[in-house]
Amino acid sequence: MVLLAADGVAIEAVHEPADFDADVTHDAAGRVPVTVVAHGFTGSAGRPHVRRAAAVFRRYGAVITFSFRGHGASGGRSTVGDREVLDLAAAVAWARRLGHRTVWTVGFSMGGSVVLRHAALYPAAGPDAQASGHADGRGSGPAEGHGSGFADAHGPAHTDAVVAVSAPARWYYRGTAAMRRLHWVVTRPLGRAVGRYGLRTRIHTSDWDPVPLDPAEAAARIAPTPLLLVHGDRDPYFPLDHPRALATAAGPQADLWLEPGMGHAENAADEALLARIADWAARRAPGG
Repeated sequence: MVLLAADGVAIEAVHEPADFDADVTHDAAGRVPVTVVAHGFTGSAGRPHVRRAAAVFRRYGAVITFSFRGHGASGGRSTVGDREVLDLAAAVAWARRLGHRTVWTVGFSMGGSVVLRHAALYPAAGPDAQASGHADGRGSGPAEGHGSGFADAHGPAHTDAVVAVSAPARWYYRGTAAMRRLHWVVTRPLGRAVGRYGLRTRIHTSDWDPVPLDPAEAAARIAPTPLLLVHGDRDPYFPLDHPRALATAAGPQADLWLEPGMGHAENAADEALLARIADWAARRAPGG
């Protein structure tokens, strides 16, 4: 399926039914939950590590994978976590149009920051016209202090539970060699060329304007939606002060898993961890 984000960018998305060999929990109407997977920077719906995660999550319900703008077969250019919240909102709204009553989002690295902001900006309570951003799609709505938002033409786009894996707590972090390399890729013309031709990621040339809601600020606004933060103690991008800062901001409603020996994002998440994540979501999401 090709979805349209609220600012008109075309987003490739794939819906896969639950693995019928698994013991999937249905709600009273016989509907299964769905996991919406938000990949990391330079990933896509078709990358092997994303496919591996989807295969595990299908044991617990249906799965939607999609490619953020500038990645895979999606249109547009990557804004490295800013307008990507509109892409995720389109995928979640599609899940609900398909009839899934229970939806949870799982994001990795950049996708982790996106699921945090999405949960903060698209609350389950209130009218279906969610705060998704400026009318021109540039920002992310009144929760960030910019404008009044606009109605999501696709329908409700809220999530019932949030999992952020290897997510940053703050923007512009350059404290590790890996993040300094990433900033070079994103901010320099030669770096963006490397991103386009070497990493198959098309990167926007403009700076953020306005700066998106900080991930830690977003985490503080997610309650009462269940939140799980997962982070490896060998993450080469973001050290452990990032997940701890997110957990502090989120308060007691958040669960924090610090994984011994784990590296970064979906590449480092083994099948056992992915199964634990899905089991947590199935237990914590309303109706799960």
